[in-house]
Amino acid sequence: MFFATAQEEKIPFTLDADFFYGNIAEHNSDISHLIKGHPTGFILSYNQKTFGKKAWESRFNYPDYGASIIYQDLKNETLGNNFGVYAHYNFYFFKRNLMFRIGQGLTYNSNPYDKVDNYRNNAFGTQILSSTYLMLNYKKENIFKNFGIQTGLSLIHYSNANVKAPNSSINTIAFNLGVNYTLDAENTPEYIKHVDEKFTEKVKYNFALRTGVNESDIIDSGQYAFYVVSAYADKRLNHKSAIQVGADVFFSNFLKTHIRYKSVAFPEDNVSGDEDYKRVGLFVGHELFINKTSLITQLGYYVYYPFDFEGRMYNRIGLKRYFGDKMYGVLSLKSHGAKAEAVEFGIGIRL
Repeated sequence: MFFATAQEEKIPFTLDADFFYGNIAEHNSDISHLIKGHPTGFILSYNQKTFGKKAWESRFNYPDYGASIIYQDLKNETLGNNFGVYAHYNFYFFKRNLMFRIGQGLTYNSNPYDKVDNYRNNAFGTQILSSTYLMLNYKKENIFKNFGIQTGLSLIHYSNANVKAPNSSINTIAFNLGVNYTLDAENTPEYIKHVDEKFTEKVKYNFALRTGVNESDIIDSGQYAFYVVSAYADKRLNHKSAIQVGADVFFSNFLKTHIRYKSVAFPEDNVSGDEDYKRVGLFVGHELFINKTSLITQLGYYVYYPFDFEGRMYNRIGLKRYFGDKMYGVLSLKSHGAKAEAVEFGIGIRL
């Protein structure tokens, strides 16, 4: 009896190392006292290349997926330093010379707010933060012995999404310069081009339950669980996109305490304290499908809005991960413009 083993084709990957230097954007006057210098740091990345073995890879021009770490010195003892870990995608344009990266992860902050020892840090109310970063870079690989270069602009955002006050957040806009190294470059396979047939689906109906914990902007007002019940219809237009229309019902328990606080502390606002804390919104949205993961963006308007909190418009951006044909998990950020209200963890079904 003879046994034959086929050597699995090696798929090249790259390692990146970038140094960055930048500025903290004053998106809110409340953080002006925290901007004292030019933040510096480094980004280290692992990038797994794709070559079209799956149809979605060809559909998105053979992106990379990978992991990265960021260290940032915020040049202010009050803010401390940040160290984050991320998952990311790299998308390529203009003959693969222009790279756009989006990364999402968690960051550790060395010196968060403390009402006694660090009361000036109104940017970070917790030691663990949610973080998103974007890169737009010129990238050239294999210039000399598998080494290449990349350079461009990066935006790094840190926030705890109002899990605990304070949460003014920090955005860093930076110039980055770095090198990349391609492993197994000599074994680079050919790109496989898939031709998609026309694809659409009939209207599908979704039901989702989201939850989490958050707090109002009033420090030490208390953290409370919230619940969001969503029902919406979506129409798949093609392999990449679907449009959505639906409704959310928000049970935001932190608003109970916030309403009572406003009625006592600001009598001139004519808040009785008996206002309903629930809200109902209608929204339209879009879903971008990337393999079994998709990116959702939604814009909503409260049609039931008994208490004025951050305005009647709201927006949501998040990630969905499908488990089979019907079930999915969702992680999303609900905001009012640039003002975050909550990080939502949810499950849903698409029928």
